[in-house]
Amino acid sequence: MKNFVVKTIANAAALAVAVWLIDKITLSGDSTGKEIGTLILVALIFGVVNSLVKPLVQLISLPLLVLTLGLFTLVVNALMLLLTSWLADVFDLSFHVEGFWTAVLGGLVVSVVSWALNVVLPDGD
Repeated sequence: MKNFVVKTIANAAALAVAVWLIDKITLSGDSTGKEIGTLILVALIFGVVNSLVKPLVQLISLPLLVLTLGLFTLVVNALMLLLTSWLADVFDLSFHVEGFWTAVLGGLVVSVVSWALNVVLPDGD
């Protein structure tokens, strides 16, 4: 359970950095508390998308991943961020990613920040 909470907080922080750095990734709320709550819910959605959908997409796109020496992973990450944005809209959360290239850049930022936080944060059960 502790590992799940740590990874969710790391995802929320990575998404917050993406929102802060990239203008076309938006998160809005009435107050800071509501924005933090929305960010945590979006991080949960992002975690579910990455654990359920991403492996299937990577399996289907395996020839492209091999052909591009793994660079197609940027496209897969962008698609996962766009899917998260769409699901956030379905659940009426105020998180939005505007466009594919914004999602590619956002996926890159989220990946780098998540990796850095997972290196620093404890990995326990």
